[in-house]
Amino acid sequence: MQAPVPHTPPLTRREARERARVLGAAPTRADHAVPARRASSLGGPGVPLARHVRRRHRRWTSIPVAAAVVAAFVLGSSASVTAAVAGLTPEPPPPTVAAPETSEPPTPLSALIAPATAAPTPPPLAPVPATDLPPAQPVEQQVAGQDLCANPAVTSALAAQDEAAVIAAVGGALPFRDAIVTGTAACLRLDDPTLSWVVVNKIRPFAPVDWAPASVVFPEGVRNLGEGALAPDAASALTAMVTAAAAAGVGEIGLQSAYRSYTTQQTSYGVQVADRGTEGADLVSARPGHSEHQSGLAADVVPCADGACGTLDDLAATPQGAWVAAHAWEFGWIVRYQEGRTDVTGYAPEPWHLRYVGTDLARAMHENGFTTLEEFFGLPAAPTYG
Repeated sequence: MQAPVPHTPPLTRREARERARVLGAAPTRADHAVPARRASSLGGPGVPLARHVRRRHRRWTSIPVAAAVVAAFVLGSSASVTAAVAGLTPEPPPPTVAAPETSEPPTPLSALIAPATAAPTPPPLAPVPATDLPPAQPVEQQVAGQDLCANPAVTSALAAQDEAAVIAAVGGALPFRDAIVTGTAACLRLDDPTLSWVVVNKIRPFAPVDWAPASVVFPEGVRNLGEGALAPDAASALTAMVTAAAAAGVGEIGLQSAYRSYTTQQTSYGVQVADRGTEGADLVSARPGHSEHQSGLAADVVPCADGACGTLDDLAATPQGAWVAAHAWEFGWIVRYQEGRTDVTGYAPEPWHLRYVGTDLARAMHENGFTTLEEFFGLPAAPTYG
């Protein structure tokens, strides 16, 4: 049995022409039909191709690969592209594993993506050492229930009957008032008739009932219609007020009545009872021992002009009366029985009845809207005799 002839692939046209040139013969159709490897410049059949020939051969054989790549892109599979380039068949994708069923809803994508502009959390501030802090400032506090009468400045001023010094030692007119209202200063008595803050009314008589001041004087520069006299401080204050009113151009102010003794008040009240009856008299006149005139700190004033003076009832309608109502407090005087306060004082309005309390307390009452001593010192009203 004859051995089979080994298969020789046919030559291409280019290979046939190259072979004929080497052998010196023109290529034939058979040469094209029986291709053989081209001979290199160093050999004939079976000699490996030169390096540059192999490159050309690879360039031609890469055409199918390029076509496969284009087809892969059309099909849209990255795995196909990779396989086409490598000349391999792409592996099938791994089987999809179903996620376990849960009762919780899927997390939204926005929750998984951190915002690009989120600022990092700053580190906590380090505590400031205590040695670097400013020292604490001491705060002065008033001790509740403090006894002001234990203050030597208060007791010495009371002993000297220097009322302005007493109020200053307490801390001012309002602290002075508060000490009396709260009962934290038993030495600041409202029943001492030697002091200008004494309160006398229908339920607070003098003690003793016929008490009389140590001295009274006539106010200088004031027309005196009833030989009225006042306690020295009150007399000086009346002089200052009358002088200021004249300087302001409102006219002259005269003194109708001032200090009355217990005996004199008995007579005065008796006249009113005879004229008005007891109930009517109690509205316009104090019973003996209950009258502010007995203290030497009260003054009834009248308007005067052209050498003559009007009556008590005339004052309210005059420039002098208006000026007194607006400015008496500046000199330590208050209008003691004002309109609409009969339920507190027990007396009908008396625009002419002035009461000296000193400049500190008069200012405090004016600036804080107090119109009666009873309200200022937190005392009960005294509309009737107790």
